[in-house]
Amino acid sequence: CKAMKDATLDIESTHRFLIGFFPVIEQFPQFMASNLMKARFGHSHGEGMARSYLIQNIRVENMHAKHWLQWAGASGLELDDLLSQEVPSEMHALAHWCGHVSLTDDLAVAVAATNYAVEGATGDFSCFVCSEETYAQTFPEPIRKSAMRWLKVHAHYDDEHPWMALDIVATLLGTNPPVETVNKIRAAIRKSYDYMRMTLDYAYGTPPEPLTVRAVEEEPVAA
Repeated sequence: CKAMKDATLDIESTHRFLIGFFPVIEQFPQFMASNLMKARFGHSHGEGMARSYLIQNIRVENMHAKHWLQWAGASGLELDDLLSQEVPSEMHALAHWCGHVSLTDDLAVAVAATNYAVEGATGDFSCFVCSEETYAQTFPEPIRKSAMRWLKVHAHYDDEHPWMALDIVATLLGTNPPVETVNKIRAAIRKSYDYMRMTLDYAYGTPPEPLTVRAVEEEPVAA
């Protein structure tokens, strides 16, 4: 994050980051749609809050994917580079986790893991990169606004978005939730952070060489 803010991040790491995170960006409306299916109308105040929040923001998240494509294009990537999603397992883990928790876990756990944890860290990242104009100045002026739109939008948009999600989680849990439920939500949030860190570490470091199939001499067939 600091290297990007200071405009010292090498182009290979930048490309790994933009390609590796795209599955999460592109699928985020689907994660929210899975959570929306759990929020029944009129069932509870917390579910009502979640319905309004998710319905309103699914369209917003779809626009964010388009902004990401603009950022990637300004950084020298082609559309096919992102759409192929041929990324290593280390960088696919976050998308798989978000999809899994959204499909299988309770609404409070899933919202905490995605809309609170992932979007909260994303907002911090965006605010940090946008705190100076150094990175923005690396883009030519005619495309600078579109190239920085995803970061600029999240630096503002995510300032309150994750806190709204946390309010939904707290409302769903009530004033005296079981310790086991609180621990489950805490574990889900930490797991989201772990997978985000894994993705960022892989983008920033040198990826390991892929495993190769070693040639094995066949034993002579007995006559």
